[in-house]
Amino acid sequence: MKESKIRLAIICGGRSTEHEVSACSARNVYDAVDKSKYDISLIRVEKFGGWKLLHSAAELKETPGVQDPETSLPAVQSSVSRESEMLQTIASSAVERGLDVVFPLIHGAFGEDGCLQGLLRLLNIPFVGASVLGSAIGMDKDVMKRLLNHAGIQTARFRVVTRQTARRISFSELQDELGECLFIKPANTGSSVGISKVMNAEQFARSLTEAFRFDEKVLVEEAIIGHELECGVIGNEEPQASVVGEVIVHGEFYSYEAKYVDENGAALQIPAPLSAEVSERVRALSIAAFKVLNCVGMARVDFFLADDGRLLVNEINTIPGFTNISMFPLLWEATGVGYSDLIDRLITLALERHATLNQLSYEIQTDVPTVEIPE
Repeated sequence: MKESKIRLAIICGGRSTEHEVSACSARNVYDAVDKSKYDISLIRVEKFGGWKLLHSAAELKETPGVQDPETSLPAVQSSVSRESEMLQTIASSAVERGLDVVFPLIHGAFGEDGCLQGLLRLLNIPFVGASVLGSAIGMDKDVMKRLLNHAGIQTARFRVVTRQTARRISFSELQDELGECLFIKPANTGSSVGISKVMNAEQFARSLTEAFRFDEKVLVEEAIIGHELECGVIGNEEPQASVVGEVIVHGEFYSYEAKYVDENGAALQIPAPLSAEVSERVRALSIAAFKVLNCVGMARVDFFLADDGRLLVNEINTIPGFTNISMFPLLWEATGVGYSDLIDRLITLALERHATLNQLSYEIQTDVPTVEIPE
């Protein structure tokens, strides 16, 4: 008897500043998925908030550097829904097409911050990646860093600024505390959107204004001189770490342009030229950070290896990029897990996690026997 295919939905796009990156990731995942195992639906969330069930992968926005994938999809009715109808769109797709699992590939706000995960959890649909809580923690750089520091995992020194406190903080005060060169970062964006490097009060004022365009909370962080390292993690209860890679930045820092626009903006070196001892430290800390931040499924953990010897966690990405130049799939390929196999593993982890959660009881029972604890 022929085994039925797993019905997989890939959700991409989104209202965030990383819409194009998400579409690029979706094209690559669709192209890599084993079509003999999966019956695939594509859902794109438009920038204005509408949800569209696509006819084919060809409807995804063309992105430089991405080869045209196979574009045929099972026949579906293309539709665009308003924000108020998005629940109906995904719910009807789940019922009519009988979705088995969803692969969320919306980077940034409304996709990587727990919003989409909460919707899928509410609908009881298995999904790849972190839980609602893990996604929200991973997205908020302030909360993430405080939790890591509390667990004894070092990060760069930072201060949090809001619109209210910005009026009471001087640039010279921050320099005295954090150093002459500072980085300004919105707390809840990815792909280096809204990040600026500042050296004087005038740059600081402009950069704060820019960062507040994207978030209500902004981090002011010390500049770290050293190497930028990245490590992939996959797993649920027993996560595993990939080999370590290095990002060699050719500009002032790893900006959005260096990542996705300028072909010469940065280079990736996999594996990173590290001693075995340092590499193992990075891998061990990646798993530790993954656990501390309540992550499951997958994540990419980014580090600074400072010239003074400090190994600092920069951030965690619970929906890392899956473009053809993204570090996460390349790290796993170098570890011995090919793109298609990586997707298989992530989907298996999602289904296993969902089965575990569905074993939990949400009903109050009055006749539960008392558990005897030995003295």
